[in-house]
Formats: sequence, structure tokens, C-alpha cells
Amino acid sequence: MKKILNHLFENKSFSRTEAQRILTAIALGEFNSSQIAAFITAYGMRNITVDELQGFRDAMLDLCLKVDFSDFDLVDLCGTGGDGKDTFNISTLASFVVAGAGYKVAKHGNYGVSSGCGSSNVMEYLGYTFTNDESKLKHSLEQAGICFLHAPLFNPAMKTVAPIRKELGVKTFFNMLGPMVNPSQPKNQIVGVFSLELARLYAYLYQQTDKNYTIIHAVDGFDEISLTCDFKTFSKKGEALFKVADLGFEEIVEQDIQGGNTVESSAEIFMNILNQQGTDAQINVVLTNAALAIQTIKGDASFADCYYEAEDSLMGKRALKSFKNLVGV
Repeated sequence: MKKILNHLFENKSFSRTEAQRILTAIALGEFNSSQIAAFITAYGMRNITVDELQGFRDAMLDLCLKVDFSDFDLVDLCGTGGDGKDTFNISTLASFVVAGAGYKVAKHGNYGVSSGCGSSNVMEYLGYTFTNDESKLKHSLEQAGICFLHAPLFNPAMKTVAPIRKELGVKTFFNMLGPMVNPSQPKNQIVGVFSLELARLYAYLYQQTDKNYTIIHAVDGFDEISLTCDFKTFSKKGEALFKVADLGFEEIVEQDIQGGNTVESSAEIFMNILNQQGTDAQINVVLTNAALAIQTIKGDASFADCYYEAEDSLMGKRALKSFKNLVGV
């Protein structure tokens, strides 16, 4: 590790192979907690390269517990987190809306690190029991239209660094990896990222896959459509900038979608929205993100049509039914 850290201190980058080897060593327990913390911290003070991101991703996918969901046409809605905005669990709620609309969702998630409540925190609080049993997950897809993939059960590197990341309490390069290392490798994906630079790195990497993808970055820093500002998307169709008015809404303020400070408050908002008791701002943000996910799957469908599907799922309580079927309540 001394050699690796000195390499970073000299502002040098790693090749794809070197990055893969380093992350594999971390996952296999070859370094102690202090060494890993130093590595993560040093990385937080520099920009990651495409080669490094590819190498880290390769290591995670090589080591992860694979699941075969080839019978399903899957979509994942997963953000990097790390935007520091403390919103409620927008992408997780949007995932249930998409599932309620009849699509199959393989939601990749984890505990919050730089935020108060990650998707795994709220799901666990609301009664979901994490599993990596493939048959149980397939049953969830069939019965609820959604399965939840808790990252540490599938990725040994995530499990190894989890306590270190929690103690550091800031975003790290592991935030950047989360959406790319879903063990089911869904064909369709909507990815929210916390910076424009990272959005472009992601776009370069996703162009080399056969996925249907939409990468989102809101210009004021949100890793999702926030309706507080313009947002950029990157997809097979290229790069685009959208105004909130383009979607048929007026801009809201950040306070309208906050609520991720504690697990309890996040869970309350979560259930209020599924029961159609959220505020207009909360519901509209969830539905716009769900609509973009549906549009990512359907390709040429209009945003308006996809929004209607999402709205029908939530208002018809099919999103709520999906949640209840998954959690078993």
C-alpha cells in the first residue's frame, strides 16, 4: 500500500489493470482499515480517470456474486449518491412506480454513507429482509415486479469497505461504482450522478455497452431530476439539456424535496407518497424520474406518455401493491 499511496501523492494515475488489481486486493482483505482509509481519502482529493473507473468496475464485477435473471427484461434506477442534498428516497420510490407500471426492476442499493438514509436503510426499516438467494429474488420479480439487491451481499469489496466509508462519512469513488456493478447487469438503466464530469465519464463507458441507458445530472448538483433546475441527460441519442418547463412543471425549491436526514422521516415520506399523501412536489419528482426510466426502456415513447404510465401506477395504487408484495405485508 505504501507504493500505491506514494503513486497517488505524486499525482500519477493507474492503468485499468493496476486499478483492477488494487481493488481486488482491497476486497480480498490484503490491506488493513487504516491503509484502505488512506487510499480512499487520497482518491477523494483527485479526479478519477476513465481507465481507473473501468479497472475498479472490472474488479467489482469479477468478484461479485452473479445472478442469472436472463428471463427478465430488467431496469435499474440507481444514483451515485454523494450529492449532499439529503433528499428523500426518490429513485427507490420511482422504482416501485416503474414496477407497478408493469416493468421488471432490479434495484441495486446500499446503506447511506454521505447521506442520512440510503435505499437499504429505508427498505430495512420498512420490513424488507435482504437476500442474495437467486430463487427468492426471481420470485420477487414475478410477484412484485421488483427485487432489491443489497450491494454488500453481492460485492465483497462493498462489504469490506462499508465500516470505513461510514466512519469517513463523505462520498468516495465507491459512490461512482455503485450503479455500474449491479450483479444482475440489467439491460436498461437510469443513472443519476453528482457531477457533470462524472456524467461524461459514465457516458463514455456506457457507450461501449449494449444497454439502454439514461444518465442524469441536475445542474445544481442533484443526482436525479429534482425539478429545482435544468438537468442534463446522456443517452444513446446523445447529450441533451432539459428545462423543468419542458416537462410541463414549474420549478420548485430544494426544501420541497428534502427529508433524508433520518431513516424514520425518510420512511414516513416514503409511505406517504406510496399512499398518495405526499406533497405535489414530492409526487411530481418521483413520477418524472419514473417516467424517464420508462422512456429509457421504451425508446421512442414520448415523455408525456411515460409520465401517464407512471402516474397511473401510483394513483392506481399498483406501486403500493408492488411494495407490499415485495416486503410481504
